[in-house]
Amino acid sequence: MSDFPVKEYTFTIHVPDADLDLLQRKLDSTRLPDELELDGSQQWTYGTPLSSIKRLVARWRDGYDWRKSEAEINKLPMYTRDISVDNFGTLNIHYVHQRSNVLDAIPLLFVHGWPGHFLEVRKLLPLLTEESADHPSFHVVAVSLPGYAFSEAPTKPGFGAPQFAEVFNKLMISLGYEEYVYQGGDWAHVLGIRAANMYGGRHIKAWHTNCPITKPKLSTIIAHPSLIPRILAAPFVKDAREAYATSKRYLSLECAYMKEQETRPQTLGYSLADSPVGLLAWIYEKLVAWSDDYPWTDDEVLEWVSIYWFSRAGPAASLRIYYEMSHGGTGDFFHDTQWIPIPTGVSYFPGEIVRLPKSWTRLLGNVVYQVEHDQGGHFAAHEVPERLACDLRKMFGRGGPAFGVVPGRSGYSLKKN
Repeated sequence: MSDFPVKEYTFTIHVPDADLDLLQRKLDSTRLPDELELDGSQQWTYGTPLSSIKRLVARWRDGYDWRKSEAEINKLPMYTRDISVDNFGTLNIHYVHQRSNVLDAIPLLFVHGWPGHFLEVRKLLPLLTEESADHPSFHVVAVSLPGYAFSEAPTKPGFGAPQFAEVFNKLMISLGYEEYVYQGGDWAHVLGIRAANMYGGRHIKAWHTNCPITKPKLSTIIAHPSLIPRILAAPFVKDAREAYATSKRYLSLECAYMKEQETRPQTLGYSLADSPVGLLAWIYEKLVAWSDDYPWTDDEVLEWVSIYWFSRAGPAASLRIYYEMSHGGTGDFFHDTQWIPIPTGVSYFPGEIVRLPKSWTRLLGNVVYQVEHDQGGHFAAHEVPERLACDLRKMFGRGGPAFGVVPGRSGYSLKKN
């Protein structure tokens, strides 16, 4: 058990005054680019609109109160813990750990992606830990990926999916959760596939994704020949045609950021680390484009971006996962992943940036739960937390396909004494 340290440190955010002063000076000296004369329908076609950035910068400089946001974030039960990673030494990992008062609540690991962070779980926490005779309750752990927010970043190249999965599993075991369930989208989906491949069955008992993408593999198709008719029929199914169109649009118009982050993250990192406005424009574009008409407030956006600006390793560290997971743009994110035999749940949200035919989802794993929503986008936990929480309750609750999957934990027992 030496690999699973028991020492947990309470964590409180307190950005030094000097860092706040530096941010203020940079905002005061901002030099903005020009912009073409565009009408409303063209406003976003060239990228983040100048009018939006002017408004947000003015608020960041003269109205937004980081100390107020900091105090609210510090109400979350945050901790850090040293986790040893094979061949990478020890990393100090930041996480939220919200326990339920329900005696046998189900341990759930929530993982974020880019440009997200641990605050995506904030609206979910009261929903998932709620005590009820009608649905299960969860002990929720929301980890900050290494290099994100207040987790230490690896300093050597090659930190990829196996290492992220190792951090996840060691963190959960160190918290006393030998068996648990997993939820995530974006990078959390891709990393979840690897984590389920490595630790599924023994530790990860089931998982749920809100970003169901996969790469069909011949070995999977051969092993599950019943899926072949669905795959062949996909081009003739309306849902599949719509999914292809959505994904095609993303690949042609929305993923230039990915190629840069896959191939030259260091070069981009200089701009994001030095310019708060550059960082704001880079992330704000994705918050708007990838959500489903979510009504972002200016302070909400600025808090989100500030987590990156004040992050422990700096915003450049968050980009490297793209390089490591694609081997510098020469491979795909799903290499070495296999079909997942543990119970798999899927939620489809209309604003998701990449959509594949639903018939392909069963190439991902043992899909036991599927639901399609009419609202919500890429940041489902933040945009529509009630819907995501409801899906998890149904999947793991009485009568659900993954009820009792974690032995001895139904999520319905009486409160702790």
